[in-house]
Amino acid sequence: MSTATSHPFAIDRDDRPTRPIVRSHDATRVLPLLGRICYAAIFILAAPKHFTPALVQVAAAHGVPFADLAVPLSGVFAAAGGLSVLFGYKAKTGALLLVLFLVPVTLFIHPPWVASQMENFMKNVGLLGGALLFGYFGAGPLSADAHIARTHVEMRQIDEDDAF
Repeated sequence: MSTATSHPFAIDRDDRPTRPIVRSHDATRVLPLLGRICYAAIFILAAPKHFTPALVQVAAAHGVPFADLAVPLSGVFAAAGGLSVLFGYKAKTGALLLVLFLVPVTLFIHPPWVASQMENFMKNVGLLGGALLFGYFGAGPLSADAHIARTHVEMRQIDEDDAF
């Protein structure tokens, strides 16, 4: 069993004679991945609509400035941010892209002062909360970011071992 002072990416070994089928630390490693899949799907599936003339017209009718440019750009932010969070690659940057997508979309298209938009406004506030959480905590242990970090640590250890 590892201790608090052992390698930060060390995997705890279960040395009991009868091992459970699913260890609790295995399940908790998968939960952020499942959350990322569910969360990112919203943005990835919605992004293609941002490249249609119909959505540009809707945005222009809501007073979005430079709708011809802003709507496709928001589609790029939604797609890039969603894919980044999905794969956990540069997830904190992807989360920032989603914040940059959600804030103007929420204020222009689903403003809280329009009663019929309150449900969509609250949905977007919840999505904004999720983006802020990914931006702070990152993508979790089963992600490209975590793999890169582990590889970097392993390479540093090899370099340190070679120095002696």
